Amino acid sequence: MILPADFYHRPTLDVARDLIGKVLVRDARSTRTAGVIVEVEAYIGEDDPACHAAPGPTARNAPLYGPPGVAYVYLNYGLHALFNAVTEPEGAPAAVLIRALEPVEGLSLMRRRRSRAPWRRGKPLVPDHELCRGPGNLTCALGITLADNRRRLTAPPLSIEDRGLTAGEIEWSSRIGISVGTEHAWRCSARGHASLSGPRTRRGPSPA
Repeated sequence: MILPADFYHRPTLDVARDLIGKVLVRDARSTRTAGVIVEVEAYIGEDDPACHAAPGPTARNAPLYGPPGVAYVYLNYGLHALFNAVTEPEGAPAAVLIRALEPVEGLSLMRRRRSRAPWRRGKPLVPDHELCRGPGNLTCALGITLADNRRRLTAPPLSIEDRGLTAGEIEWSSRIGISVGTEHAWRCSARGHASLSGPRTRRGPSPA
């Protein structure tokens, strides 16, 4: 079942927690790639210095201020497209960054896409559990691009499904890959999963 827009129309930390174990799906022509979400990070509001909404509304961050259940895709360091699911009511800028997946469909296509990526040329193929390890790698593997920015997540070709799966014990820790806002334990992950993109041993309490 594809998650409805109401799923995202909630506090961002609740959405982040509940996305663990859901399945991100990308349909393209007659192909499908999909992976179980095992790691996410929450970015919440203009008071969060690590959130793209921190400077206030801009052309780039406009999707964050829009309706929930929409994709916010942006280019990181001019190279990697990163995929976020917009959360909370319209006008309250927030989103959940999808950081890692456990591949479950279309692995051969994922491998081809990863092998063609500029940063992978000439390097050996990665094992299956690393195909979608990291936010830039997962968008490459699934074929998610800037063309998917503002796309609604409630219907193909880009959606998140509830397949009744569980990803094990959930843990919270500090967000990674940022230099500000690190005091927030807003990184949510499936504890010890092989596909996690960062440290696997740190554990913190669920954020209030």
